[in-house]
Amino acid sequence: MKLLIRAGGVMRSGPERELVDDYIKRANGLTARCGFHSLSEQEIDVKKCKTRSDETRKILSGLTSSSKLIVLDERGKSVSSRQIATSIQHTQAEGLESFVFAIGAADGFEPSELPPGTTKWSFGQQTWPHKLVRVMAAEQMYRALSILAGSPYHRD
Repeated sequence: MKLLIRAGGVMRSGPERELVDDYIKRANGLTARCGFHSLSEQEIDVKKCKTRSDETRKILSGLTSSSKLIVLDERGKSVSSRQIATSIQHTQAEGLESFVFAIGAADGFEPSELPPGTTKWSFGQQTWPHKLVRVMAAEQMYRALSILAGSPYHRD
């Protein structure tokens, strides 16, 4: 199963880019050990999109019903790192092809464009800069894989 972070917008060089790349590299050091194909990031250029609906459709384009879609949204459910790990593990057991963290563009996702049954998670009620949400998504994927690989977890 593939693990994906799909994000609206393109992140240029800088400290956030370095952090995302570092967490993805670390995570990919654990994927095979946990029975996953890889973790990758897909940046979706939404500059030419005119509406939030257009952005949502473009970010989610190409995802199939064999993908577990997690939309990061400030109004979503707050979950723990252990819950993220468990969700990834259950998705793998279901035989789905991918587990996708989707990060919307600046104004988020258009709710009417989300597929039925889309899961919404939140990294808290605060408003986070887009770049930091990507860092947090990459870090949580890495942390979930660390948990699944049996690494000591300081919250246990």
